[in-house]
Amino acid sequence: MHPYVLAVTGASAQPLAERALQFLLQRGRAVHLVLSHGAHEVFRAEQGLSIPVDPLKQREFWRDRLAVESGELTCHRWNNQAACIASGSFRTRAMVIVPCSMGTVGRIHAGIAADLIERCADVHLKERRPLVIAPREMPFNLIHLRNLTGLAEAGATIAAPIPAWYTRPDSLQEMVDFLVVRLFDGLEDDLAPLNRWNGPLE
Repeated sequence: MHPYVLAVTGASAQPLAERALQFLLQRGRAVHLVLSHGAHEVFRAEQGLSIPVDPLKQREFWRDRLAVESGELTCHRWNNQAACIASGSFRTRAMVIVPCSMGTVGRIHAGIAADLIERCADVHLKERRPLVIAPREMPFNLIHLRNLTGLAEAGATIAAPIPAWYTRPDSLQEMVDFLVVRLFDGLEDDLAPLNRWNGPLE
């Protein structure tokens, strides 16, 4: 199975990315992880986490924090456009950007690859591989909507992390898990059990 590219930008929803990484590794998946410069800052501001920039140290950080030894994890610097995942000849299963800032959405839509995340997104579009974008903004302005529409027309899946209450969640963690699993549903990968809609209760 080819690896996933999991990208995290500087929007406010880092727990979704962290849980996605944990689920993927627990399921034995191979993951290439890229945190943008902004993502490092948001992790620090919102969760008090100082995540190493060095790829090897960052891999050790995530292994320790998530307490998972399974799966394969490769970390990349956000500005390393010589990384393997920057090339279309490197095979991947899909790319998921969660959360995805509106700045990142706009640059990908414009074909601008200022960092590794944007270059990888461009690669997935040109190679016609799955690209799932989880935009984190509210409300959307017209520019946001047009950029998202353009990406959808180019082949990306727009999967805004919108909660559902029919699962009757008892905690924020249950809601996070629901959103993460739903992100990967379109890739036909069941990362964790999910209380799915089966019609109204009798």
